[in-house]
Amino acid sequence: MTREIYGGAMSGTSLDGVDVVLAAFDGAEGADGGRPDSLPKVLAHVYRPYPAALRDAVLAVCHGQPLTLPDLGRLDQQIARVYVDTIRAAIACLAPSEGDLKAIGVHGQTVYHQPLGDMRFTMQIGDPNHIAVHVGVPVVADFRRRDMALGGQGAPLAPGFHEHCFRHATIPRVVCNCGGIANITVLQPGTATYGYDTGPANVLMDAWCASKTGQTFDADGQWARGGQVITALLDAMLQEPYLRLPYPKSTGRELFQLPWLAQQLARSGVTVLPDRDVMRSLLEFSTRTIADAVNGVGTGTGGGEMYVCGGGAMNGFFMERLVQLLPQWSVRSTAALGMAPDQVEALAFASFARRTVRGLPANLPSVTGASRACILGAIYAV
Repeated sequence: MTREIYGGAMSGTSLDGVDVVLAAFDGAEGADGGRPDSLPKVLAHVYRPYPAALRDAVLAVCHGQPLTLPDLGRLDQQIARVYVDTIRAAIACLAPSEGDLKAIGVHGQTVYHQPLGDMRFTMQIGDPNHIAVHVGVPVVADFRRRDMALGGQGAPLAPGFHEHCFRHATIPRVVCNCGGIANITVLQPGTATYGYDTGPANVLMDAWCASKTGQTFDADGQWARGGQVITALLDAMLQEPYLRLPYPKSTGRELFQLPWLAQQLARSGVTVLPDRDVMRSLLEFSTRTIADAVNGVGTGTGGGEMYVCGGGAMNGFFMERLVQLLPQWSVRSTAALGMAPDQVEALAFASFARRTVRGLPANLPSVTGASRACILGAIYAV
């Protein structure tokens, strides 16, 4: 079988940095896009955090701070340079015997996602031309906008990868990607795959932690673990209209950010709100909205297997609450299926790059709402 090496480079809603995974794909995935016989074999994984000043600048854009076109151009190049450095580091890890990297899928950094209304658009920055030239490898980028042109939400895209790698012939499965935003992929035997963004995973917790402690995240959920759920605050957050929208649907920082939390704090009517208790309530909100979505899956068996990837899978308290809230589901990380939880999303974009090069569609209209399946992204030659 043909063996090909592709890369995926991802920076998500959490804005922590760039993950690059290089992986070997066998030739089992045919022209019909059928399921491969084996998972991609990871050859290298490198992570580079964003410099604090760059992260702050991107956050400001995401939160709607006005900027000039030169400002946006500089951010576009700065993000691209982080990608270049990270991809080069990953390529340096490849043994000469592994072969050449055929192409790398670059997601870019989302700075705004507006999937509804008359002017629907999504914007990712990180110039793929700069990356291709300075890495010396073809880049596949701009994955989301063709799906949106076809009436889709452009997100989530990961379910297309989950479908190929994790579907089981007889066991109902849900894959939950818990990055900044949480999304689920529902894999029911005999049923078309569907999925959607359930709401926040880490985005609100990270923002609150940074504003109150100066730390960018709550390691292993220890700060939240020491708090108490503020019932009135949780109830206020659970009234968010997005949670009751039918799928297909997707969301991001445009909705779930600190001003949104401030509104819920005011609505709760509680005058004394200890910071740690707010953190505990945010973790409960994230896990509860995920669990509500998963418990709503009509499997006909009352449960199944749930696999978690993304940053949430590394948060012990977060995982404990999912287990407790989903008693009829076996809840584990994707490591149990042979794929490290911090590599899944980058591997997805490596797979999408491969499909684009092969001329195969990668979106799932049953997930995004697009009018048809399509090839995602464009190829930027060296």
